[in-house]
Amino acid sequence: MTPGEPIVEKAGAPMTEQFGAQVLGLSGVARSYKSGDKVLQVLKSIDLTLHAGEVSGLVGPSGSGKSTLLHVAGLLEKPDAGEVTFLGKNALAMGDRQRTLTRRLQLGFVYQFHHLLPELSAVDNIAAPLMLNGVSRRNATKRARALLEQMGLRDRDHHRPGALSGGEQQRVAIARALANSPKVLIADEPTGNLDPHTSGSVFQSLFDIARQEGVAVLVATHNIALTSYMDRVWTLDDGRLIPFVASAGGDSV
Repeated sequence: MTPGEPIVEKAGAPMTEQFGAQVLGLSGVARSYKSGDKVLQVLKSIDLTLHAGEVSGLVGPSGSGKSTLLHVAGLLEKPDAGEVTFLGKNALAMGDRQRTLTRRLQLGFVYQFHHLLPELSAVDNIAAPLMLNGVSRRNATKRARALLEQMGLRDRDHHRPGALSGGEQQRVAIARALANSPKVLIADEPTGNLDPHTSGSVFQSLFDIARQEGVAVLVATHNIALTSYMDRVWTLDDGRLIPFVASAGGDSV
């Protein structure tokens, strides 16, 4: 399958013959919040699986629950009900320290804003999380340069963020999120600040590196055009996860 040929399936019915093993699973997940004297049910009985090398999309308007679902999938937030498994283990049974270590070593996060350290070069921004986890500077720099080359930024390794374009900065942020070779990459509006052409280019880089690295990717976006790069696409309707079908015309929701 190539970009431009999206496959839309029911949540919970992954193409296991095309991708690797299941990495993350949500089953019957529910999440609610109190708002004054009312209870807002954001997620209702969500079933979702992510597989190695698979790029999955979550589209929908602001307030539909996309970020809440990403937080649960990224082990940042516990659901009120349901099960979350990560690499075959019950993620909800993990203690706080184990959850923190799992997020740091096994999950990568990319947000709308790149949050690069302005005083560091591109290669040092990527190498930093590796060195924080005990990798030598030499090996961290080697890994960082390899990722920059995969992202098409081989000649920008010594540039600081202020000398990079918006698209280049976001590519560096994606490379940084992949530095520790995570099993899952969670991306929340990763191209939200970019123009359409740059968005497509950045997402193509994300798609390619996910395939090369064998990372399971879950992306939340308003940009419907990006669904052409995704293997499976869902939307949230009244707190429930359903297959997404793009309507004729329109590029965003």
